Amino acid sequence: MLGAPALAMLPRVADSLSFLYLETVRILQDDTGVCATVERAGRTDRVYLPVAALACVLMGPGTSITQPAMATLARHNTTVLWTGAGGVRMYAAGQSSALTTAWLEKQARAWADDTTRLAVAQRMFSLRFSDTVEPATSLAQLRSLEGARMKALYRSLADRHGIRGFKRNYDPHDWDTQSPVNQALSAANTALYGVCHAAILGLGCSPALGFIHSGKQHALVYDIADLYKARHTIPLAFSLHRTPNPEGQARRKLREDFRALRLLPQIITDLQWLLDPEHNPRTEIANPELVHLWDPDLGDVAAGINHADTEPDW
Repeated sequence: MLGAPALAMLPRVADSLSFLYLETVRILQDDTGVCATVERAGRTDRVYLPVAALACVLMGPGTSITQPAMATLARHNTTVLWTGAGGVRMYAAGQSSALTTAWLEKQARAWADDTTRLAVAQRMFSLRFSDTVEPATSLAQLRSLEGARMKALYRSLADRHGIRGFKRNYDPHDWDTQSPVNQALSAANTALYGVCHAAILGLGCSPALGFIHSGKQHALVYDIADLYKARHTIPLAFSLHRTPNPEGQARRKLREDFRALRLLPQIITDLQWLLDPEHNPRTEIANPELVHLWDPDLGDVAAGINHADTEPDW
């Protein structure tokens, strides 16, 4: 029986490997660990998964998982995402409940006020532009500038790779007829969504409270992923325009980029800066496992005790 890991044993999400995509396998827990199994020619092949060092697992079509295996992934704070074919489209996510709400509270406060929400959105565009955005700049102006920048990027990459008449197209119902660039871009973007989703959940934030996107459970995922597409997934997709298996190659190359460029720690750092520009990354929460009671006058109040003798007389 594998015991639950202590808090000090768990790697931070920023220190984890990025993601692992699985398809047509059964994931189960045995006496050694969590493994992916495949039945072939009357024998069972097993590959053990480094769950303690994975930020997220993408579960593609034909996958199944046992309850003990899922419990182990949750104990190690590994996000599990259920995706469509080739890792394209993300349907649902499972996460650990052993998370502090400190960053969720920062996110909720910033999101609930129009002024601070606009400031976060402007910081997002400043990361995309690699430049400072003036506070007086409206979101409409920023969207227009970003749209023009993306058009120019697509045109430049198409010219560089000798691709004529390229048009971004994503139709999950007509996947096989799409161009290799579109297939690679869709697969790479979904893998990027998975890692961003894991980073968001790893901080204890809500993927639903977006600052630019809105109305979907993955709104913040799209916000954060958009920060990195122009630098990573879009150039990668165009470089694979002659690849016979663009979606698979896109995932493998993106995983290599995450490892080589340490993109996951960068996502965590950027997300923290977006929500709290004054945050000191060296300052950690003292007791992340403690639950407090909220009091409008006193702030955090100790939980788990009887307050009958500590409350003032009515």
